[in-house]
Amino acid sequence: MPGPRRTSPPSYGSPVPAPASPTPTQSDLTVGVVNVNTVLGFQQAEGAGTGIVLGSNGEILTNNHVIDGATKITVTVVATGKSYNASVVGTDRTDDIAVLRLDGVSGLAIARLGDSSTVKVGDAVVGVGNAGGLGTPTSSSGSVVQLGQTITATDDNGGNPETLHDLIEISAQLQPGQSGGPLYDAAGKVVGLDAAGNAGSGGGRFRVRTASTTGYAIPINDAMAVAKEIEAGKASSTITIGTPRPETR
Repeated sequence: MPGPRRTSPPSYGSPVPAPASPTPTQSDLTVGVVNVNTVLGFQQAEGAGTGIVLGSNGEILTNNHVIDGATKITVTVVATGKSYNASVVGTDRTDDIAVLRLDGVSGLAIARLGDSSTVKVGDAVVGVGNAGGLGTPTSSSGSVVQLGQTITATDDNGGNPETLHDLIEISAQLQPGQSGGPLYDAAGKVVGLDAAGNAGSGGGRFRVRTASTTGYAIPINDAMAVAKEIEAGKASSTITIGTPRPETR
């Protein structure tokens, strides 16, 4: 069964100056946010990213590249500081989406989701995440530069290129570890999932080489369309249910 179909929004013009910063407080911006820490492969290397809470019983949305190759995943709820082991419900490598489930948890605060179809060029936005893997969420403020962007992103060494489509381009410097974190609008609602940063800024595990300091986010409507297919157990040519088999790269 094919994955969910998505309509590409049009691409807009030149970058615009950033408007006034969104008004939600820092505490508002961490509701439903988690840190995702991974142990990668047999060399026991460590990785860090971010995620958002979809369900009070521990369903977490993040990027596939945050947990790709992980042999162990630990998730820390920012609001409480409590950590839980996590399992992979399913992934979509093509759309860079993963859904996790925490073990033995209930009553989590859920992220406030917005409607990414209402996002416009010039809108104020804030990207939040576990920058540097230090465990304390940081925010990156900016504005929407363009919609419907296609990029080729790589890991820190310039390898494992993957093409991502229909992204929101923002004038905010996303940092390593912010992948999988929420992109908030001025009302404090999640309109995107942080996915990639400019290579010159460090940009996280997935980086894109551009001439300016920019970040890219997956529209939350697109991310949720994939997440719902995963939660329903609907495997497809792009969606894998459960932990994917390791790939030789």
